[in-house]
Amino acid sequence: MHFWQDSQFGNRMITLMAAIVLVLQIMMVTQRWLITNIRAFALQSFLLACIATTIAYYNNAPHIYAAAVFMLLVKAILLPVVFERLVTKIEIRQEIEPLINAPISVIVTGLLTLLAYVVAEYFHRPDEPMGPASLGHNTLAVAIALFLIGFFMMVNRRKALTQVLALLSLENGIFLAAISLTYGMPMIVEVGIFFDVLVAGMVLAILVYRIRETFDSMDVSRLSRLKG
Repeated sequence: MHFWQDSQFGNRMITLMAAIVLVLQIMMVTQRWLITNIRAFALQSFLLACIATTIAYYNNAPHIYAAAVFMLLVKAILLPVVFERLVTKIEIRQEIEPLINAPISVIVTGLLTLLAYVVAEYFHRPDEPMGPASLGHNTLAVAIALFLIGFFMMVNRRKALTQVLALLSLENGIFLAAISLTYGMPMIVEVGIFFDVLVAGMVLAILVYRIRETFDSMDVSRLSRLKG
């Protein structure tokens, strides 16, 4: 039997890719260059598509292949291209100082990651037999960490575009939890979710551009000027 047909090999590959996904999420918290953040998000989405493909391969699950294709096309290619063109158009390439500085942000993300592993431990089943059906179950902690860190990024960042990226990376955590624990949702639900993400990404991109035109900045804190 070829080594790539062994589910143990698939489990190791999924664990490695999930670890890189988490590292990219932490990097996005400290990174201030918008283009770098966009490309880190694109790579993160690509790795999640690869994880979904691996799970689909070992479990013969066609609907997960479809979810992987949607993830690749929408979040790894289409939205990053739109966002990069937006950054070029508005000519703002660097994030302003976040509410919490980088060293403290790293500590916070570390604590959130620790919390994710503590929560995931309650779902751990040590007596579960190893095999294709258990692939990805050990990535629940990473999925929870993506969700928590994405929420922290939304609160901590001031530029609208990085808040959009934080929202999308938060959704990546939900996607990872869905495919790793339940092997995906019904196909119609998955298509609906990806369509919602696509529309939301486009609308938020337009909103970011309008904020830039109106306030000559993407600092959302300046929206307080609209108060009467």
